[in-house]
Amino acid sequence: MIMGSEIFEAIMMLCFGFSWPFAILKTIRVKNPAGKSYLFMSLVIVGYLAGCCHKIFYDWDFVFYFYLLNTLLVATDLVLCLYYQNRLNRAAKNQSETK
Repeated sequence: MIMGSEIFEAIMMLCFGFSWPFAILKTIRVKNPAGKSYLFMSLVIVGYLAGCCHKIFYDWDFVFYFYLLNTLLVATDLVLCLYYQNRLNRAAKNQSETK
């Protein structure tokens, strides 16, 4: 049986998670992580992982999968940002070496 609090938690997680696919698409489209905060994304991942642990050890329900999905979405955006930042740094280094 689904409790009222689980429904509200699921709605909260869906609302939080709704924005991440758009952030990922923007990162892929512009290929420049300028303005993205690696610390913020890392803290969000830690928070979602804490939510996963709470669901596993204390209060298992279907909302666990929303925590897991959101964790994967934020981690994807973080990895893409790191990839594009590294690529920009290498291009800048190569350009400075050719001068």
